[in-house]
Parts: sequence; structure tokens; C-alpha cells
Amino acid sequence: QLPDPAIEDQGKDYIRPILNQYAAVCVRSPGYGTRTNTVVLVDSEGTVTFTERNMINADVNQWKTSTYEFKLHT
Repeated sequence: QLPDPAIEDQGKDYIRPILNQYAAVCVRSPGYGTRTNTVVLVDSEGTVTFTERNMINADVNQWKTSTYEFKLHT
């Protein structure tokens, strides 16, 4: 039977603080940080919208956003 609660609890005291620090929409910490955000949306008709935002020249105030749309083959 999965998931096994005994396995899920292993290491939680170690990993939870790490996940809380780095699992965010936008991370800012010394020597590490978010440079790209990506969102992929797929609707019920197979239309995909892929949007990505990239930091320009490591400047947190400058971002370039690109969006692509396409249809999945069935």
C-alpha cells in the first residue's frame, strides 16, 4: 500500500526546513535564487500555453517573458 506513512516520515525533520526555504515561487538567499519561472497550462481540448519568465543579467528588476501556444497531437 502506497504511500507508506513510515517512509514518508523518514527525514522529515531534515528535509522540511530545506523545502520551506527553497520551494517558493521566488527564492532569494545568498548565492542562490530564482532566475526562471515556468508555467505550463493544458486545457481540455489539448491546447498548451507555455509561459516562461527569465531574469535578465542577474538583475531582479529586469525580466523577459516568453509565451508559446500549441495544440497536442491526438
